Amino acid sequence: MPNSSINMEEAVVEEQTAQEKMIRGSAWMTAGSIFSRVLGAIYIIPWMAWMGGQAELANGLFAKGYNPYSLFLVIATAGVPSAIAKQISYYNALDEYQTGRKLFKKGMILMVITGIICFLAMYLLAPIMGVGNPDEIKVIRSLSWALLIIPGMSLIRGYFQGYQEMAPSAISQLIEQFARIIFMLAATFLIMKVWHGEMVDAVTASTFAAFIGAIFSLAALGYYWLRQKDRMDVLAAGSLNQIEISTNQILVEMVKESIPFVVIGSGITFFQLIDQYTFEKIVLATSKITSDEAKTLFALFAFNANKLIMITISIAVAMAVTSIPLITEAFTKNLGKEVRKQISTNIQLFSFIMFPAAIGMAIVAEPLYTLFYKHSDLGTTILQISSYMSIILGLFTVLSALLQSLNQNRYAIFCLIVGIGVKGAVQYPLVSMFQAQGALYATIFGFTVSCAMMLVSLQKLTHFHVKFVLKRLLLIVIMTVIMALVTIVVREACYLFISPMDRGLALVVMLLSAGVGGFAYMYLTLKTRLADRLLGDKVAGLRRRLKIK
Repeated sequence: MPNSSINMEEAVVEEQTAQEKMIRGSAWMTAGSIFSRVLGAIYIIPWMAWMGGQAELANGLFAKGYNPYSLFLVIATAGVPSAIAKQISYYNALDEYQTGRKLFKKGMILMVITGIICFLAMYLLAPIMGVGNPDEIKVIRSLSWALLIIPGMSLIRGYFQGYQEMAPSAISQLIEQFARIIFMLAATFLIMKVWHGEMVDAVTASTFAAFIGAIFSLAALGYYWLRQKDRMDVLAAGSLNQIEISTNQILVEMVKESIPFVVIGSGITFFQLIDQYTFEKIVLATSKITSDEAKTLFALFAFNANKLIMITISIAVAMAVTSIPLITEAFTKNLGKEVRKQISTNIQLFSFIMFPAAIGMAIVAEPLYTLFYKHSDLGTTILQISSYMSIILGLFTVLSALLQSLNQNRYAIFCLIVGIGVKGAVQYPLVSMFQAQGALYATIFGFTVSCAMMLVSLQKLTHFHVKFVLKRLLLIVIMTVIMALVTIVVREACYLFISPMDRGLALVVMLLSAGVGGFAYMYLTLKTRLADRLLGDKVAGLRRRLKIK
């Protein structure tokens, strides 16, 4: 009996430690991602103002460069950062720290080579990807330079994440965004306002800023590497060194692990590329709008709305990055109960954060869109649909990461392929009927099918408590609905005195509505103790300060 009680206590401590690690890691990655995305959205305000009457066309050109770049970026990194995090976590759980170091060194060589190859491929294939358009070719080529640095930089982030050190990744991400935006805005101001240059040149300089940001991020990671080196050396010195693995085995294992991350990591990009190469053709063939109008419509959902919803989607990405090494470690140690707990907690934590964030954005879509762009009924509608869509996109990111943590890589890829097939099947009829909104509906349909398949698979694999999760989700939905009602009331009250068409006043409406609604949600989560269960006991201190019983 004494031994069993001790084991129970040890298990509880281990579970609490794992949950604390996930929350702490998610907090770092979420903070870094959100601040990075917010910065990436805020720059739009002066950037578009300096572009003048060509702002929407500049947005569309920017998006058409970034979509193929995103795909090449995933190929260039080859999924190795996430794979290296997973593998290092696996070997660290076995106290084989030296093997993890071997993986990192071989991975860096691989990243340098793939970075050079992908840079050359993207640069040389730009005329094909840009469909012969000289403006698009310039933008695509300006982005290709970043591929020389980002693969190696991403590998270092993955190495830190394998040790469950999320701060270096988060902070370097923020520094990268700061440097990118400063260069982008400075270049755009000089080209458009000082030198009175061409819009295409300003967009080209803006996309080249990705290379500048990558240099600063790499420098930040180098600083953290030096700070962490002594601790990692100590761990390596205590490595068991019982696993013998050759260089070829390391490379084969790395590539084998990375391929699924390449495919899954490109999931959202694949959907965006379908839109990029089919949307304008469909609307031109099925309506009477002009080519410039079609480009503007594409920019509305592919760039304008997408830029804003990526702020909320980044929450899911941060959670996915954090969960992979933690669940891999538990899975490696055959801790079935811990795996079930982590799966359940991930789904709950995702819903706890994502539901109010996405629904809240949909409710304040009008003032939010006005603030970042200009008042537009169509833009508001597209942002609202995109906000709801972000829940599905975020869920796909989390669920695919959970499946990969359980070595279900092939099935995760199969789910994505089915989703892409659904998107492709409904794209033409939905776009022809609803134009920009139709492209979003097609994406929602595709990812919903993928997510449903993944959820069923996760339940069969881990037997996590579905009824318990559903009860928690119901509580989260109820609190989100209450928050939504409060936000709507405040928004409509503001509209009695404030016009949503003015950018400055739109900021007031958005801050008041989102602020009051957000406080209502926080109060409900503290009152019901749900925040304590998902975020840990430290939340109790916040409740005491707010005098919530």
